[in-house]
Amino acid sequence: MLQTIKDVWEYRSMIQSLVNRDLRGRYKASVLGFLWTFIVPLCQLLVYTVVFSIILKSNIERYYLFLFVALIPWNFLSSCLTAGASCIIQQQSLVNKIYFPREVIPVSFVTAAFVNMLYCEIVVFIVSLFSGVHYTPLTLLCLFLVMIIEYVFALGITLIVCALDVYFRDLEHILGILSMAWMFMTPIMYDISVVPEQLLPVFLLNPMASIMQAYRDIMYSGAVPHINTLGAAVLMGIVFMIVGLLVFGKLKRRFSEVM
Repeated sequence: MLQTIKDVWEYRSMIQSLVNRDLRGRYKASVLGFLWTFIVPLCQLLVYTVVFSIILKSNIERYYLFLFVALIPWNFLSSCLTAGASCIIQQQSLVNKIYFPREVIPVSFVTAAFVNMLYCEIVVFIVSLFSGVHYTPLTLLCLFLVMIIEYVFALGITLIVCALDVYFRDLEHILGILSMAWMFMTPIMYDISVVPEQLLPVFLLNPMASIMQAYRDIMYSGAVPHINTLGAAVLMGIVFMIVGLLVFGKLKRRFSEVM
């Protein structure tokens, strides 16, 4: 496993090249180009504000911010889960022609999606400041930590699903349904306090529950996440990263034969 990490690091220039290509191609040929990175979350914010402040009034104060601080990180994970599943297949010609650590492909995909999320988080950060959220150096440090934890977790997930998708192409369609179900099982549109107490231990097995709670503590309440919340998020991130590396390492040996 350490050798794999070392090999990927040696190909960091290739990762950077793939990330740049992905980010440049994301809005290629569009009139507004890179500005869409900021326009899309702003439009989402406007829609949710209208819907939940006027039409479907929520009892949660500043519901638009409550939802928005969780929705952007979720969009990042959902993209890694669904679109990330086919990242090896999409680079089939590259995989079959030259040698490089195959882990480079999912790493570059997740990194590009993460960079896009960071740009969206700038919008969320500005909105939270205008909404009265106060940040301290410690809360900003915790925010950085939570983002890294989610990146590690998302990379672990992507390593698993993209390796499996090479052998089982129907997985892409299954993951779309799984992503929708997972979203409703994660406290994104509702607060974790509404979950029945007897179901809470099972509910907290959801790795994204602790990550979302940490984002809310920081960007909605301006508070430092509870140590248990951060601890659970770190543990889940490390576990999925290790499992992802092991699964990918075992399945990548026959990629060229299967594709």
